[in-house]
Amino acid sequence: MSRAEDPASELRVGLLQFAPRLGDRAANLAAIAAGLADLTADLFVLPELATSGYALPDRRTALALAESPPDSPGLAALQDLAERKRAAIAVGLPLREGERLYNAAALLRPGEAPAFYRKLHLFDREGTLFDPGDRPPAVLTVGPLRVGLMICFDWVFPEVARCLALAGADLIAHPANLVLPGLAQAAMATRAVENGVYAATANRVGEERYADGEPLRFTGASQLLDPRGRPLLVFGVGETRGAVAAIQPAAARDKRLTAHNHLLADRRPALYAGLLASEVQGRAPDA
Repeated sequence: MSRAEDPASELRVGLLQFAPRLGDRAANLAAIAAGLADLTADLFVLPELATSGYALPDRRTALALAESPPDSPGLAALQDLAERKRAAIAVGLPLREGERLYNAAALLRPGEAPAFYRKLHLFDREGTLFDPGDRPPAVLTVGPLRVGLMICFDWVFPEVARCLALAGADLIAHPANLVLPGLAQAAMATRAVENGVYAATANRVGEERYADGEPLRFTGASQLLDPRGRPLLVFGVGETRGAVAAIQPAAARDKRLTAHNHLLADRRPALYAGLLASEVQGRAPDA
C-alpha cells in the first residue's frame, strides 16, 4: 500500500486566518497566495467567502464576485495555487450556477476538477443574497484522507457533522466567518468528540460594515481539533497567519470510546424518528 492510500500515514493540515477585503477578489487571491507561500501541507483550510468578503451589499454585487465554473478566474487561480503547492485547498467563495447563487466551499486538488459544497444553513442576512444549498454534504478524498465540508453556521446543526461522519469523513473542513465569540469553537469540539473526527475551523478576522452601516466583527480563534476535541492548532482572536499540524487519518477511523462502546455502532436510529419530523416543535404559538 502506498503512502497515498495508507490511512496510517501522517498528513499535514494547515489553516489560514486573515481578513479578506470586501469586494476585491484580486486582493484576496493575492493574500491567500502570500499567506500559504511559506507553508507546506497536504490540505489547507481557508475562511468562508474568502475571495469576496462577507458583508456584500446586494445579490447583484455577490453575483459579480461569484465563481462560475468552468470558466472562472478565481477558481483558475486557486487551482493553479493548489497545483503549485501540491496540496488540496478548501476555501469558501460565492458560487453561481445558472440563476442560483450559493455560499459555497470549493475543494481544489492537484490534477482534479473542483468539487463544491453549498451551504445548507444560511445565517442572518445571507438569505437575502444566497440560495440555500439543495444537496446533502459529501465526503471527498485528499490522498488517504476523507474530507467532509461544512460552512460556518452549519456548526449549529449537529446533523451535518453526523452525516459526514456516517459517510466516512476523517476530517471536517469548516470555512467560517464567525461573529458570535467562542460559541462555534466550543461546539466544534463537541462535533469532533461525538463523531470521532478531526475538525478544522478556519475563521477570519477584521471588521466589515453592511451598506446600512451595521458593523460585523469577526472573531478569529481558528482551530484544528483531534478526534477527542483536543487542540492541535489554536489561533488568537486577531491574528493574521497560517500554521500547520500533523494528523493521522487512522485516528479518526477508530470509533471505540471504550472497550464496549463504539460512537457510531451504538446509535439506535430506529428510535430517532423525530429527527425526520417535518413539523418544528417548541415554537411559541402565534399571537
